[in-house]
Amino acid sequence: MKTPRNAPARMKPRSGRGVLLDRNIERLKKQLAYFDALVSRGATDTVLAEFDGATERLIGAVFGEVADRLDAYEFARHGEAENILNLSDDAQEDGTLDVERESLRQRRRVLESCIWDLEARRMASVHGSLSVSKDAPRVSNYMSENVRSIHMDATLKEAGKLLQKYKIGLLFVDDDKRYVGVITESGLSRNAVARGLDPTTTLVKSCMNRKIISIEDDEPIIDAVKLMKEHAIRHLAVTKDNTVIGIISVSDILRYYSGVE
Repeated sequence: MKTPRNAPARMKPRSGRGVLLDRNIERLKKQLAYFDALVSRGATDTVLAEFDGATERLIGAVFGEVADRLDAYEFARHGEAENILNLSDDAQEDGTLDVERESLRQRRRVLESCIWDLEARRMASVHGSLSVSKDAPRVSNYMSENVRSIHMDATLKEAGKLLQKYKIGLLFVDDDKRYVGVITESGLSRNAVARGLDPTTTLVKSCMNRKIISIEDDEPIIDAVKLMKEHAIRHLAVTKDNTVIGIISVSDILRYYSGVE
């Protein structure tokens, strides 16, 4: 039987994998929204402990019980926040509250990273074999122009203070003439502190990543997602004519996915 010429085209149903991705993304977004609500009203330790348990079960269900992100969430609760703050004199002034605040921020970042990972998978499944429209959002629409840097001969303690001061996750490293690498908060905690290095004497150049992963400002934001996934990183340097003019992070990518300008 022939299909009438003017009959509406049949829509191809989404695959089970695509539906599962959508469902898991929504579950994680709801958990993140709930977390923000808890923090805004000052949740008690008991409520936070219940939230942490539910979040770890959710991450385990979505990514697997041995997933790196499950370890990252537990590390955010117990280790990474305190290690980062130990690099900063500010932690000594403000005491436990700063450690708690940083731990909350790290929890949020892990949840953001989980959502970003699934969003990237969904985007890859949709756009993997498609050309990018000339009207597609560009990196320049979502990047931050605030580029923070530190000298390669500064100490890890100084780097920790700057990360805390500006509430950022990455610093460019310079040699007075050009950027020669980057150092991240996870690099400080998981590499420097875990190795037992003295933050007051250890120099940034001994722990920095000498490879700067970058993307041009006029590239589609989808390409930024691909680069982050390919290199397993949370930040990209944004360049214009090979000059660094900004930075784009996982949080910026999530603003794109969420439709928030």
